[in-house]
Amino acid sequence: MSEARLGSFEELLQMTEEPLRPVMEALRATVLAVDPDACEVVRLGDRAATYGVGPRKMLDGYAYLLPHKRWVNLGFYAGAELPDPEELLEGTGAKMRHVKIRTLQDTERAAVPALIRAALAHRKGETGP
Repeated sequence: MSEARLGSFEELLQMTEEPLRPVMEALRATVLAVDPDACEVVRLGDRAATYGVGPRKMLDGYAYLLPHKRWVNLGFYAGAELPDPEELLEGTGAKMRHVKIRTLQDTERAAVPALIRAALAHRKGETGP
């Protein structure tokens, strides 16, 4: 079980491999551009930042950033239910899916903010295109 210690995004960056720090910062900026009101909760025990409509990870969260050694997972708590026309989402869980983001160029794909918008709308219970 992970340690429940909360922290800052800066502390999470310090735990992230140096080459991936700009990727983490770019993804965070994209999430906050899509949802300026996002509630960001950094759980250092999980080594992840969750973005949601409130502080509860699974009930309020719609996206998360989880750095690995060679990529960052841009994850979605209800990813299995999101439209994914570019077929970027990976995973086999009942609900969760993620996109592996390896470079800054990957963060600039139009599908990245589109997935974040769809995840936010899904969490808010909104439907439509």
